[in-house]
Amino acid sequence: MGGNSPISTESTQQDARYQDAAVEFGPALERLTRAYEADAEKRRDLSQDIHFQLWRSFERFDGRCSLRTWVYRVAHHVAASHVIRERRIFSKLVTLEEAEAYPDNPGDLESADQRLHLDRISALIQRLKPIDRQVMLCFLEEMDAAAIGEITGLSPGNVAIRIHRSKNVLAKWFHQGTAHE
Repeated sequence: MGGNSPISTESTQQDARYQDAAVEFGPALERLTRAYEADAEKRRDLSQDIHFQLWRSFERFDGRCSLRTWVYRVAHHVAASHVIRERRIFSKLVTLEEAEAYPDNPGDLESADQRLHLDRISALIQRLKPIDRQVMLCFLEEMDAAAIGEITGLSPGNVAIRIHRSKNVLAKWFHQGTAHE
C-alpha cells in the first residue's frame, strides 16, 4: 500500500478540516470551554476532549451543514456531556422556571471590578441547564436564532424565547449579586 491509499487520503482530509476549524474557531471553543467548566484542570481536560472529538468528527463530516454549525454542534455536545457526567452526583443545575423563582438578594456591584463581573456572568451561565447554556453561549458568539436552532435542534422561535428568558434570569441574578451557589 502506498501513500495514496483511501485511508491515507481520508486521514489527510480529516486532519486538514480539523486544522482549519481549530484555527478559525479556536478562540470561540476556548470561550465555550470556560463557560462550561470553572475548574482550570477540568477545563484543560474538557478542551482536549472537545478538540479530540472534533478531529474524530471530521471523519463523518459531509458538508450538509456549515463548518461553523458542525464545530459548535460537536463542541456543545461534548461540553454538555461533560457537565452531565461531572454533576451527576452534585446537581446544582436549574431550569429557567426555578431560576426565576430565586428570592432577591441585592448586592453592591459598584465596588466590583470588570473581571469579577465576567467571572460572575460565567458562573451564572454555568448554572443553567446544558441546553439553555448552549443557547446563551451561541447567542454570545453573535449567532442568530436560526443558526442556534440548526446547532441545537430547537426551532428558531424556541431559541428566541430561551434567549429572552435566559437574559432576564441572568440579569436578575447578576443584579442581585449572587450565583446562588
